[in-house]
Amino acid sequence: MSLLSVTTTVGNEDDARTMARALVEQRLAACAQIERIDSIYRWEGAVQQDVEWRIVFKTQRTLYPQVEQAIRTLHRYTLPAIHAVAVEAANADYTAWVIAETRQP
Repeated sequence: MSLLSVTTTVGNEDDARTMARALVEQRLAACAQIERIDSIYRWEGAVQQDVEWRIVFKTQRTLYPQVEQAIRTLHRYTLPAIHAVAVEAANADYTAWVIAETRQP
């Protein structure tokens, strides 16, 4: 399977929408889904709790380096979480749509 779901989190809804739109407009992602989440994490020796916004980008495996670079360029965090999960199975029509709507490497 050639698809990936790439996830990151940002600190506010405006940043989430800006990043999501940028990657879809650049054809690095066919789709970006945004949701509000509550995050509890350890940072600089202390436990933190914040509202964040998760963005999941639907893309091709071969585009991961460009997707990661675009996220890093737009991200405000010192250490952004950027990770990808391979899609093991997907509807053939959906797979074709993701591939058609993203850059060909």
